[in-house]
Amino acid sequence: MALGGLFDLDALNESISINESKMAEPGFWDNQPRAQKLIDETNQLKAKSESYQSLKNQLGDISVAVELLEEGPDAEVQSELETNLAKLKKNLQQYRLNLLLNGPYDANNAILEIHPGAGGTESQDWGSMLLRMYTRWAEQHGFTVETLDYQAGEVAGISSVTILISGHNAYGYLRSEKGVHRLVRISPFDSAGRRHTSFASVDVLPELDESVNIEINPADLKVDVYRASGAGGQHVNKTSSAVRITHEPTGIVVASQAQRSQLQNRQTAMNMLKAKLYEREEEKKAKQKAAIEGEQLDIGWGSQIRSYVFHPYTMVKDHRTNYETGNGQAVMDGDLDPFINAYLQYQLEQANPD
Repeated sequence: MALGGLFDLDALNESISINESKMAEPGFWDNQPRAQKLIDETNQLKAKSESYQSLKNQLGDISVAVELLEEGPDAEVQSELETNLAKLKKNLQQYRLNLLLNGPYDANNAILEIHPGAGGTESQDWGSMLLRMYTRWAEQHGFTVETLDYQAGEVAGISSVTILISGHNAYGYLRSEKGVHRLVRISPFDSAGRRHTSFASVDVLPELDESVNIEINPADLKVDVYRASGAGGQHVNKTSSAVRITHEPTGIVVASQAQRSQLQNRQTAMNMLKAKLYEREEEKKAKQKAAIEGEQLDIGWGSQIRSYVFHPYTMVKDHRTNYETGNGQAVMDGDLDPFINAYLQYQLEQANPD
C-alpha cells in the first residue's frame, strides 16, 4: 500500500509557509474577513499535511509488523496488524475523498433545500425522510444542522425545508446530492396497500462569505415578513420575524425563520439569495462553455439522480455512477459516504478521461 501520488507535499508545505509569511505582515488584520479566510485556509493545509504524516506513520507501523511476522508467526502481532490495516484502509479512503474536494467553495458550509414533488402527502412524507437522512449523515460527521426555513405538510411530512449544515467540506460532500430523488414503496397512507412512486428535489448551495461579491439591487427585491412557525405548525414566536425575499428579475424566492430577530432572518435570507444568484451565474457559464466545446452537459437540478426502491425489493441506486446497495435502511440512516465517494471519483474521471 503506497501513499505516493496523493499530492505534492513540498508544494503544500510551501503554500503553508507563504501564508504564514503573509500573516506576519503589518496590517494583516486591516481586512478582517480576508485575514480570517487566509487563517482558515492555512489551518486546512496544515490539517492535510498532518493527516498525510499520520498515514505515513501508520504505514510504517504496518511495515514493521510485516517484517516481524516474516521472522515467525506471532498471534498478537498478527491481530495488531489486521486491526491497523483496517484502520489505515478507512483513513486512507477518507483522505483520498478529502483530496477530491478541491472546488473553490468545497470547504464551505452547505445550504440544503428539499422540495417534495407532486403527490401531496406521499411526496411530503418522502421529503421528511430525506431531511432525516441528511441530518443523520451530518451528525455522523460531527457537523451542525440549523433549520433556516421549515414549512410543514398539510397531513404529514414537509412542503419544503431549508437547512444549514456547518462543517469543513460540508458543501464539497453534499453537492453530489443535488437533483431529484425518487422513492418506490408501499404507501403507509394508502389503505389498499398499493405501491407508490414519489419524487423530491434537493438543491445544495455553498454558504458564501463577505469575500464573494454578488451585486444585488435593492429595488429588485420584494420583502415579506410573517410569523415564524416550526415543525407541526407550532409558533416559534408571536411577532412577524420570519422574512421572505423575492428577487423579481429572476423569480428566486428565499425565506428564513431560524432567528427571533427579523433583522437576523433578513441577513440569512440575503445570504441564501446571494448563494442562489452565484449558482445561477455559474450554471450559465457552464452552459456557455459546453456550447462552445460541443459537449452535452446536464447541470440542471431537475434531473433524477437516485432511486430508492423498497418494494418489491430493496435497492438504492445512483443513476450517474451506477453505484448501488441493497441496504436501504443504512442509507436512510445517513450512510451516504459510498455514494458521495463514487460521485467524486466519477467527476474526477470525467475531468480526466485519459
